[in-house]
Amino acid sequence: MLNYPDSKRSDHVDNLHGLEIPDPYRWLEDIDSKETLDWINSQNECTFNYLKKIPAREKIANRLTELWDYDKLSAPSLKGGKYFFYRHDGLQNQAVLYWKESLGGEANLLIDPNTLSEDGTIAMNDATVSPDGKLLAYSLAVAGSDWKDFHIKEVECEKDLSDHVKWAKFTGAAWTKDSSGFFYSRYDEPTEGTKLKKANYYQKLYYHKVGDDQTKDVLVYEDKENKEWGFVGEVSDDGKFLLIVVWQGTKSENCIFYKSLEDDNAEVVELLTEFDASYGFIGNDDNIYYFQTDLNAACSKIIAIDINNPERDNWRDIVAESTDNLESSQLMQDKIILTYLHDASSRVVVFDLKNNSFENFELPGIGTVGGFGGRRENTERFYSYMSFTSPTVTYRYDFETGERTVYHRSEVDFNPDNFTIKQIFYTSKDGTKIPLFICHKKGLELTADNPTYLYGYGGFNIPLTPAFSLINSVWMEMGGVLAIANLRGGGEYGSAWHKAGSRHNRQNVFDDFIAGAEWLIENKYTSTNKLAIGGGSNGGLLVGACMTQRPDLFAACLPSVG
Repeated sequence: MLNYPDSKRSDHVDNLHGLEIPDPYRWLEDIDSKETLDWINSQNECTFNYLKKIPAREKIANRLTELWDYDKLSAPSLKGGKYFFYRHDGLQNQAVLYWKESLGGEANLLIDPNTLSEDGTIAMNDATVSPDGKLLAYSLAVAGSDWKDFHIKEVECEKDLSDHVKWAKFTGAAWTKDSSGFFYSRYDEPTEGTKLKKANYYQKLYYHKVGDDQTKDVLVYEDKENKEWGFVGEVSDDGKFLLIVVWQGTKSENCIFYKSLEDDNAEVVELLTEFDASYGFIGNDDNIYYFQTDLNAACSKIIAIDINNPERDNWRDIVAESTDNLESSQLMQDKIILTYLHDASSRVVVFDLKNNSFENFELPGIGTVGGFGGRRENTERFYSYMSFTSPTVTYRYDFETGERTVYHRSEVDFNPDNFTIKQIFYTSKDGTKIPLFICHKKGLELTADNPTYLYGYGGFNIPLTPAFSLINSVWMEMGGVLAIANLRGGGEYGSAWHKAGSRHNRQNVFDDFIAGAEWLIENKYTSTNKLAIGGGSNGGLLVGACMTQRPDLFAACLPSVG
């Protein structure tokens, strides 16, 4: 019998505009209080006392350790004639950054974040190499904090410079083309004791010159009227412009400002100011800017804006909206590499800007593709592919010659040929068709007695696409069924699909997930006493809502960080 610890209920009530709202667990928001820490410890003690008694726990842990022990390499990035890449041996906490003079050359260690602290509490968040390949701007965060400090390391001698940029948050480093410095965003230094508790307002965009003390950093942009605005700097490939992406909270819509980098006295120009859509800068041909946007295009399209004639009547559609959701776009010489989602699986098309033609790019099968990044002039591109049963394979493709080679294939003691993957579409409460991936061992009998794990997310315009997971692989090896539901609120079918599961439409997401569980039961994959549901972050909230609304439907519920 599980002896679950009690959670105290207080009499705390908030009065908001005359409406009284009880909040009996407000005391748990004081994360540093002894009472909260005692509560956390009692919860952990109860949980781990239960988990350590599971009969197959050691066997599962040993199998996971066996599978995790394999090399993973990221797709390399070419900067200044050097190739930079991450390597993870499977058992490390963090991936290690290396560089090579050539693809077949010897790997040189650049930075190993696992050595930065004995207890593993320091993490490397960002690592951006300068265009000339000589310097690395990297940021470190402590104990999972969003606050991070930037440092600069010389690549070839692995020496840290004296540069130390503090109080950065929600930002990367955007190098100038001449590698003399980078743009970043930061907040004012918080007052004592408020670093982790106080909301952050009035973010500012700065320029840091290599070798300078942070006190000399140049303020590039701030907005004293809009405290919730944040700024991300991006330097155009030709080095002539600084693009400023203006964001607000968790909104997918953004604004775009820009500044000429050829004139030190140039003012910031507000190009797109209405927060009416998402705009992702792809690149430019002098004054012609290319953006990926969902403006009047739920599945996104590519547009061109002449910054000398920026009126909307002058905008041009370069790639029209498709029935598939456009996930990403990369400029390469006079082509745009377009990655779409077709029913939650990747599809890649190459568009020629000169003759307005499309060419399909061959992929291994149903799965998820990432990569294709690089400087515009480079025809050598790397991309990754994975599926529910196949770990990541990284390919090198030369768009000039058409040569395709395997750069790295992860070798895992797991045979994908023993498993089957299929996709079905079930009907949600309001009649909407919802995609569902189902994976399991071949030859599985539908006896309604199969342990089944249903996973979902359904939020923030983020799609759930085929991905290899060692935990899920062991689950399937043991005879379990894996089901991945592509719920509304996610990014599988563009902004309309996302909005159909957002804000006042949030119940649609819960209905979609519950309908998926009911479909699995009705079609004899499992039963209520063998069905588990799970999700993390936004998916944790999903699980919490569904277990509250339909506790009769599930045998186990795993809300992670919800």
